[in-house]
Amino acid sequence: MNRRSFVALSVATGSSIVTKAAASIPVLPTRKTTKPVIAFKSACPHPNGLQATSEGLWMIDQGDESKVYLVSYDDGRVLRTFGTETEKSSGITHDGSTLWIGSTYSREIVRVDAITGKTLERHFTPGAGVIYNMVGDPPARSSPLAKPQSRPSATVGGFQAGRVMGGSAPGTGAHGQEWRDGFLWMAVPPSREVYKVDPKTWVVQGKFPTAGNRPHGIGWEGKYLWVADSNLNAFFKHDPETGNMLERIQLAGDDPLPHGMSIRDGWLWYCDDVGVVCKLRL
Repeated sequence: MNRRSFVALSVATGSSIVTKAAASIPVLPTRKTTKPVIAFKSACPHPNGLQATSEGLWMIDQGDESKVYLVSYDDGRVLRTFGTETEKSSGITHDGSTLWIGSTYSREIVRVDAITGKTLERHFTPGAGVIYNMVGDPPARSSPLAKPQSRPSATVGGFQAGRVMGGSAPGTGAHGQEWRDGFLWMAVPPSREVYKVDPKTWVVQGKFPTAGNRPHGIGWEGKYLWVADSNLNAFFKHDPETGNMLERIQLAGDDPLPHGMSIRDGWLWYCDDVGVVCKLRL
C-alpha cells in the first residue's frame, strides 16, 4: 500500500495517521547486485550529481563554483568542463541538447547550454524549503571515506538547514534530476517527494513520496525509477505511475555514501561527495 492509499484508508476508518517515518517503508525484496567499487576519483572535490549519456558521464560539483564536468567512463578523464550560475548544486540531467541542474541553495532548477554553461532558463523548485524532522527519521549519515576535518561542517542550508539558523535558514531545493519523454523528474528532500514537471509550462504533472528524509540521485531502469537515500544508505525502486516501492538495494556501512546517481547499460553509477565515483552491476 502506498502512502496516499494509507491516508485515504485512515480517514475512512478513523484510524490515526502514521507518526513514524520508518512506517512508510514497506517490507521490500532486496536486489542482489555486485558490491560497489570505486571506478575513479572525481575531477572535482565534491561531486553531487551524475547523468550517464552516450557522450560520457556528466557530473556537477557542489563547490562554490558549481562546475560541470563531462568525464570518461573508463578513468574519469575530463572531456569537457565549464562553470555555471548555480549555487552549491545537487543533481544534473541531460535532455538531449541542454543540461538541467539543481541549484540547491538558491532552490532553483537551472537549464544551461551543454557546451558553454550559459544560463538559458531559471525556475523555482517545487517542494523546496527547509527539511523538517519526523519521528523515526534515520540519523544523518556521513561518508565512511571522509577524513576528520577534511570538509567544513554543514551548518548552513543542506540537510541541517533550519536546525542551526532557525527562521533565517534559506532552505534547499532538488537533489536529483532525470529526463524522460519530454518531462523533468526531480527528488526534493524538503518535501520528501519526487516530482514530474512539464518543462514548458513548469506545471507539476504528478508526484510521489520517497522512502526517507534524504532522497538524492535518481535513475531510470527501464520504466522504473530508482531513488537514492543518503541517510538510509540505500536505493529504492519505484513505479513512477503509482509511487509504489518495489525493491531496494542496501549498501554496507563501509561502502561509499550515495549522493548523485545514474543508470546506463545495466550499471548503476553513483558518487560520494568526498570525491569518488562508484559503480555496481544491477
